[in-house]
Parts: sequence; C-alpha cells; structure tokens
Amino acid sequence: MAANNAKNLKPGTPAPKSGQYKVSGTKVEVTAVAKKPLPPTPKAGQTYTLVDPTKHKPKGK
Repeated sequence: MAANNAKNLKPGTPAPKSGQYKVSGTKVEVTAVAKKPLPPTPKAGQTYTLVDPTKHKPKGK
C-alpha cells in the first residue's frame, strides 16, 4: 500500500500528499490537499492515516 509513509499524522500537520485521510479509531475520512494543514479531529489524541492518495494524470496525455 502506497499510504504506509503517511501514518499517525497529527491535526495541523501539513498533508504530505493530497488524498483521503482516515481518523484513527473511526470510520471518518477527510479530503486533504498536499502541503495544507490537516483539520482538527473529533477527539483529542486522534491522528490521520493516508488511505487513498489522489491519482494525478500528467497534463497533455
């Protein structure tokens, strides 16, 4: 899984990649944009894990 390098990210941390991030211990997912801070989690101590990175197509192809 390509998402393994984006685990246990704290809220406020810039997202390493654009995509869907799952909140630890829940079924909640959020969409995040690369280099933008991850939003607050529902409860203190929760973290984010990248579960579905955005797939980009090169322009002109």
